[in-house]
Amino acid sequence: MSNTEQDKQRSEQVEEDDEPDDWDKRIFSTGCSDENAKLNDCFFEKKDWRACKDEMEAFKQCWKRQGNDQRTEAKDAAVTETSIRQRAALRPHRTITSTTRHWQQAPQPTAQARQSSQPSQPEHELSPDPERLRSLTDGLADPPPTLSEDEKQVDWTRSFHGLSTTPFTAEQAAILQQELSYDDIEIKPDGIIYLPEIKYRRILNKAFGPGGWGLAPRGETIVTGKVVTREYGLVCHGRLVSIARGEQQYFDPDGVPTATEGCKSNALMRCCKDLGIASELWDPRFIRGFMREAGKETIVEHVVSKKRRKHWMRKDDEVRYPYKEVAPPAQQQQVRR
Repeated sequence: MSNTEQDKQRSEQVEEDDEPDDWDKRIFSTGCSDENAKLNDCFFEKKDWRACKDEMEAFKQCWKRQGNDQRTEAKDAAVTETSIRQRAALRPHRTITSTTRHWQQAPQPTAQARQSSQPSQPEHELSPDPERLRSLTDGLADPPPTLSEDEKQVDWTRSFHGLSTTPFTAEQAAILQQELSYDDIEIKPDGIIYLPEIKYRRILNKAFGPGGWGLAPRGETIVTGKVVTREYGLVCHGRLVSIARGEQQYFDPDGVPTATEGCKSNALMRCCKDLGIASELWDPRFIRGFMREAGKETIVEHVVSKKRRKHWMRKDDEVRYPYKEVAPPAQQQQVRR
């Protein structure tokens, strides 16, 4: 049989499989099949539920108009975890095409394939259902809470309450603008100097007291392919002091929760610049003086790969595994001569 005839047979099979099955019939019975199709098409095109808020809202309104909340409430109360697993196991495998409301039923695996795909160990009753898991890179649904009009507290998601009204006390200003000690400053391997984020928190606690300051999110977390970012506002004694957007890279989807914490710390560091905390770290003359007094550049070698590179560090620090110090660049040039 030629390839053309095989392709023709496959296309005919797809058309035959386009008949509504039990899953489609359930969607049609809700009375919101059009809204559901538009929502699915939006997500298929944009790959981000946050970009489909209008379609999601339209589906919710249709769901309420059709009375599906009352219709499904009694059924959901009787559904157990075991029955959910049984339904998920019997649910047909589906793929969505770009055609509106066009579902194609994927070919069912053979009995031999199903047997080979089953795990050798029995599945635990409380193990997560793979069909219900979602990737963290889809975005985090964590918008700040929306306050009602009758609430008296400040809505920090959009308010600038107290910004530049009165200066802090002389004692607080002295704590915030105190010169850094060389012992507090660290050096990254690429030569960038920084103050550990925990020391920013200690300075704020000393100036305003624990509980006297906080970071208020002003938007939801945005997760891209490599970066987590979110905007925060620094509030001290009930006054907005500064606004900054934090960011943090991640290399694996499982690292997104840790990256969100790093994003918050990065926003705190940027907000503290407006209070004058660690302002020396952005002063070129201070940076050059510190690197001359407390920093050194050396050559390190990876103990496994044997690759060498330049490495900046404090003079009172030691090179840590998996690297070892080979020689400073000056000595390397003398040896070559």
